Amino acid sequence: MGIEKLREDYLIKKDRIKERLGQFEKFFNEPYSWHYMNGELKLLPSEAKDDYRLFEELAFCIFTANTSAEMGLKAVDAVRNVLIEGNANDMTRRLEGIYRFNNVRPAHIIHTRNHLKNSLNFELKKKISSFKSKNELRDYFALNKDIKGLGMKEASHFLRNIGFKGYAILDKHIINSLHEFGVLKTNDKPKNPRYYLEIEQKFIDFSKQIKIDMDELDLLLWSRKNGRILK
Repeated sequence: MGIEKLREDYLIKKDRIKERLGQFEKFFNEPYSWHYMNGELKLLPSEAKDDYRLFEELAFCIFTANTSAEMGLKAVDAVRNVLIEGNANDMTRRLEGIYRFNNVRPAHIIHTRNHLKNSLNFELKKKISSFKSKNELRDYFALNKDIKGLGMKEASHFLRNIGFKGYAILDKHIINSLHEFGVLKTNDKPKNPRYYLEIEQKFIDFSKQIKIDMDELDLLLWSRKNGRILK
């Protein structure tokens, strides 16, 4: 009965989900940035360099860890014009009253920004495009000690949001959903990369079983818990 209801929900949301996934691809390939305006997520033209736009999205995923997507969106909007050249204090002041971790996360972002400048000359898009394997690409962001505040979940989140497919974003909403559908025995979060990959494979198998593309299923399950299709 639960699977049938899930399929019905998918048919209702299918077009909006596909539109959002198309916007993720558009973000990577065209000059657009995300903005959160009056409670709505909008993809608007941007004059920023591609590498700077991609770093905005990386910062969003750092901000979103252990908070909400909405809080992450508001945080990026608040610090957008100091993300590339500003310091941690600039960000902390702008995040006051907007974001809960306004001291810790700016430090993560500055550390990551400095690493990308020093190691890649900030050529983030070129680096992303250089990987032949999607697992190596994710590992670069998830396991790199100089990219602070990501890990497997938020590295997957970042790559999905810039148009790369085939990654499961195993946040609490997805884990709880998989547990409710009997895919997982518990709703424990993955404790390490190996366990993350095991759960991700179960997610992929489940998506094949119910015949809903895994990237669409991720947004579908998230929207059923959160009530919205964001990013």
